[in-house]
Amino acid sequence: MNNQTTTVLGIDPGLDRTGWAILIRDARSVLSLRACGLIHTDANQELPQRLEYIFKELQKLLTVYQPDQVAMEQNFFLKRAVTMANTVMTRGVIILACQLAEKPISFYPPKRVKMMLCGTGTADKKQVQRMVQLTLNLDKAPSPDDTADAVAIAVCHAKTAPLHAKINVKTAFLEKLKAAQKAQIKKIIR
Repeated sequence: MNNQTTTVLGIDPGLDRTGWAILIRDARSVLSLRACGLIHTDANQELPQRLEYIFKELQKLLTVYQPDQVAMEQNFFLKRAVTMANTVMTRGVIILACQLAEKPISFYPPKRVKMMLCGTGTADKKQVQRMVQLTLNLDKAPSPDDTADAVAIAVCHAKTAPLHAKINVKTAFLEKLKAAQKAQIKKIIR
């Protein structure tokens, strides 16, 4: 069992609307939603101003909430090239803000988030929102969609990250053990 509280910033990136959520996992692994919202940019502004606004707003979130970890949706398909390019640039400024704040960031494909929350990678948005509502014991499902997606990503990370950390530690230990055994065998052979 984890003996400390962890704060996760979940992000659903988009140039027009970037959803964000702050999720707390307490020492007993109970999850609670602290805050969530949207970073909404003005479509009439030029691209550099919109990216700068997202960057600055994300920096504010990182400063105010001091998350321990960041989880962001990993986009794997987009229908329009312009939308794809804008989302990629938005992801870039988000990654930069997290890097400058020295916050580790993990990426989750939508199907993995849906699978973790709903048990199927083909769940629709309403199913995901309902499972987020039930998981966090909320009076109503988070909305709009971008915010709800950010909460879902944070929940996915909060539930899976501790196991991944244990697997990584065990893997590193086993690799060191193998290397030590090889070194010992070489000593014996010589």
